[in-house]
Amino acid sequence: MSLTIYLTIFGFALFGAPIFAVMSAFALTAFYFSGIELSAVAIEIYRLASAPTILTIPLFTFAGYVLAESKAPVRLLRLCNAFLGWMPGGVAIVCLAICAFFTAFTGASGVTIIALGGLLYPILIQEGYSEKFSLGLITTCGSLGLLFPPSLPIILYGIIAKVDIDQLFLAGLLPGFILMIILGSYAVYQSRSNPKKKHVFSFKEMRDSIFEARFELPLPVFVLGGIYGGFVTATEASALSAFYVLVINCFVTKDLSLRKDLPKVIVESLTLVGAILLILCCALGLTNYLVDEEIPMKILEAMRTLITNKYLFLLVLNVFLLIVGCLMDIFSAIIVVVPLIIPIAEQFGVNPLHLAIVFLTNLEIGYITPPVGINLFISSFRFNRPVIELYKVSIPFLFLMLLALIIITYIPWFTLFWFNS
Repeated sequence: MSLTIYLTIFGFALFGAPIFAVMSAFALTAFYFSGIELSAVAIEIYRLASAPTILTIPLFTFAGYVLAESKAPVRLLRLCNAFLGWMPGGVAIVCLAICAFFTAFTGASGVTIIALGGLLYPILIQEGYSEKFSLGLITTCGSLGLLFPPSLPIILYGIIAKVDIDQLFLAGLLPGFILMIILGSYAVYQSRSNPKKKHVFSFKEMRDSIFEARFELPLPVFVLGGIYGGFVTATEASALSAFYVLVINCFVTKDLSLRKDLPKVIVESLTLVGAILLILCCALGLTNYLVDEEIPMKILEAMRTLITNKYLFLLVLNVFLLIVGCLMDIFSAIIVVVPLIIPIAEQFGVNPLHLAIVFLTNLEIGYITPPVGINLFISSFRFNRPVIELYKVSIPFLFLMLLALIIITYIPWFTLFWFNS
């Protein structure tokens, strides 16, 4: 009887049933046949809802969507171009920086590609970059900011793994810059044969661009300065950020209309938040069942016969997470997989902060990993190109990000730098 029900649930999953429905059905069925009260799932949902840090998810998401819908991308693009545009590969590096900033705030690579793709793609083409390179860069940049605060995946990982979110924000900084540096170096390499005339550095343009972006520049201070200066918590920083961008863009720069634009922004941002929280609540029951049945410990016992040290474990973990990353969305993967791997990683002596950044880096790479990396399909839709073409243009960037993953995985100093003193 139970096998028939499980196979039926699996069949619904194959035919495209929503992931939250599949997880809920599996968890409730598993608890029922194990003789555990189904109220255990509701208790976990209540515990999640009462967590103070859960408020950071809708607030930071709303702030990111307001920025993306305003003229902030244009102002920040001019600012980055004034500072970096004169360098070899400067315009491509500007694209990296802008996309990383917006992905960090929205937590969704699709928003970055759709909102900024139409702005950045013609600029790259105009600067003499090939269509292949430009498409690959924008597709990859869509998920580039996920290691930078106030990234939603970092917050969600901290909630699920019970790791300090403030420490996770710090731990992701250097690994995030490693990804930026490697991709930026490739952009410089690609620009060597660029026939276009380089931009001329101008102090006047720098000054004017700073003045134009003067309202966006304080945001990192609110988030990082406020948290690590001890002035506010992560939740308070998210509330300040949301309130600040709302006031600035609706009443100061007047990029958004309270009547016409704001309702749309609220609906779009909270639709994403609702999807995240729905998946989170439904997946908690599934993960709790797996933990109650000691699945992680059984996996550990099976692995001990094949894996003898931490470095081999990290290699196997990376391969596993790359597969997970291209098959599941990042939020579902965090909720389902993290509780399973944490006890195993502890047995092999992997630092919890290091594990978190390795985990998130893998899932970030999964966004552009064929055949089903979500960024590939979003770019295919945004630029009206066959998805096979997106596979091809993303391959060089995929290998570069894998190189960064190796560095981040096997040199934990970059993750733990802030905590070694």
